[in-house]
Amino acid sequence: MCKTHVLSVSAAKAPFEKTTIERRQLRPDDVSIDIKFSGICHSDIHSTHGDWAGGIFPMVPGHEIAGIVKDVGGKVTKFAVGDRVGVGCYVDSCGECEYCLRGEEQHCTKGVVATYNSLDYDGNPTYGGYGQNIVVTERFVVHIPDRMELDVASPLLCAGITTYSPLKRWKAGPGKKVAILGMGGLGHVAIQFARAMGAEVSVLSRAKDKKNEALSFGADHYFSTIDTETFNMLTGRFDLILNTVSAPIDVDGYLSLLRVDGTLINVGAPAEPSQYNVFSLIMSRRSIAGSLVGGLLETQEMLDFAAAHGIKPQIEVIRADQVDEAYERILRSDVRYRFVIDISTL
Repeated sequence: MCKTHVLSVSAAKAPFEKTTIERRQLRPDDVSIDIKFSGICHSDIHSTHGDWAGGIFPMVPGHEIAGIVKDVGGKVTKFAVGDRVGVGCYVDSCGECEYCLRGEEQHCTKGVVATYNSLDYDGNPTYGGYGQNIVVTERFVVHIPDRMELDVASPLLCAGITTYSPLKRWKAGPGKKVAILGMGGLGHVAIQFARAMGAEVSVLSRAKDKKNEALSFGADHYFSTIDTETFNMLTGRFDLILNTVSAPIDVDGYLSLLRVDGTLINVGAPAEPSQYNVFSLIMSRRSIAGSLVGGLLETQEMLDFAAAHGIKPQIEVIRADQVDEAYERILRSDVRYRFVIDISTL
C-alpha cells in the first residue's frame, strides 16, 4: 500500500483537514498518478455537505484530476511514466455489459465505481483527487493534449464532458439555436463547445453583469431571465436548452422557449424535485432529457476537441488551505468560473 496526503472531511459540512490515506498496490493494469491539480465541482459541495443521500465519511472529494504518470503496471500499454494524464468522474466498471462495450461506462449495469464517495468492487471506499496521488485502472485514464495546461485541463474532466456529451448527442451544430441556461462553471464551458460546434448560441442567466463575458466566450446573444418580458420575446425560439444550474427552475417557463420537437436537457442537479405541466410537452412535442457525463472514449474526444478549438475553462488556482473558503464563495456565486486546487501546496 502507498500512503499519500489528502484533504478530507470527517462528516457532513465538517471543515477540510490534511490527513493520510493508503492507495492500493499497483495491479498489472493500474496507473499511478502524481496529482498536480484537482478541480472543484459543485457536486463536491453537495457530497461533502450531505445534500445527497449515501455519503461515505471520511470523504476525499475530487473528480477533476490532472497529473503526471508516476508508475504503471506490467500490462499497461496506453501510458508511460511521465505522461500528462487526467481522471474524471469514474474509476472502474464491469467492462462487459452492453453499455461498457459501446463506450458508455457511466451506464454500467453492474454499477460504475465513482472516483470518490463510492465503493469499489472489493467493497473498499474510493477517495478522490484532493490528494497527492491516485491509483486508477488504465481504462479510466485519459491523455491530456500537450497544448493544454494541466490546471486548465482539470475542470474539463467533469465540466467539459458534462456539457460536451449532450451537445454532441442532441446535434448542436450549424442551423441549430442552442440556449445555455446558467453561466457558471458548466455554462461558460458549454458556450464555448456549442459555438465551436457551429450552433447559434444564446445565454439565459439571472445575472445582469455577465453579458460581456458571455459574448467573449462565443455567445451570440445574452438574455436576463429576471426580466419577465424575456420569456414572451423568446417563445418558441430554441432547438435545445442546456440547463446547467443546480437550483430549481420554472420548467414550464423554459419549455415554452422551445420550438416544436425542442429538448430541455438537464445537466445541473438540484437536490429538490422538479415539477412541470404535461401540456408544456405535448402541445409542441417537446422533450425533457437528462445527461450525466460521457464514456472514456468520448472524454478523450472532448479533450482533443477542446485543445483543437482553444476551449478553456476560466479558472482561479487556489492553495490547499483555501478549499473551505472556495466552497463558501461558490455558494455565493463568487467565482469566475472554476476553482482549481494546486496540489503542490498540500
